[in-house]
Amino acid sequence: MNTFEWESFLRHWSRAFIESKHHEADVLPSEVIESGWLGYPGASEEQIRYAENRLGISLPPSYREFLKVTNGWRQTTPFIYQLWSTQEIDWLSVRHPDWINSFLEQQQRLEQRHFYMSVNGLDRSVKKFSIPDEIYFIYGEEQDCMNLRSEYLQTALEISGKGDSAIYLLNPQVVTEEGEWEAWFFGDWLPGADRYRSFRDLMQAEYQNFLELREA
Repeated sequence: MNTFEWESFLRHWSRAFIESKHHEADVLPSEVIESGWLGYPGASEEQIRYAENRLGISLPPSYREFLKVTNGWRQTTPFIYQLWSTQEIDWLSVRHPDWINSFLEQQQRLEQRHFYMSVNGLDRSVKKFSIPDEIYFIYGEEQDCMNLRSEYLQTALEISGKGDSAIYLLNPQVVTEEGEWEAWFFGDWLPGADRYRSFRDLMQAEYQNFLELREA
């Protein structure tokens, strides 16, 4: 897998973000503005391994490399305020089981509505709860965020704080040959999640979202 220059990418993002906030007093700590860096000191290999042992997993490569550059991160977009450090990452089911339950209840209501409409339309086929592969494994602009395998929420790893009712998740149930986990932008106001093949892909997409929102 090609090495991604995390430090260069993040420093560019830092400068762009700080410049976008120059007219807003007290938005960022003075030391952040002076340093031009939204991140923190990088995590050591020992810190990363401790987190992996605590969670019983091996973190995906691009996320590991990110943590080595910065152990956590300040705001990325208006929706995400903080990426967790190695000490703070944890399972979504531990931190926000209520959010999982709420989403599953919403999905169940949609399933019941679909079944009712099918019966009354004389089509008695019932939509499957789990999305089939040919629909699920579509990424990019053709992806529909509704096509989410909601059963994966139970094992999703929470890597950011719950910002504006949105969160970053890593999905250990979908892993590439390179060991990358599927990455999600999961919003309480979305009917599903925007999914990416890796944490790196997620962050690159979020940077583009930041630029577009800044221009808007």
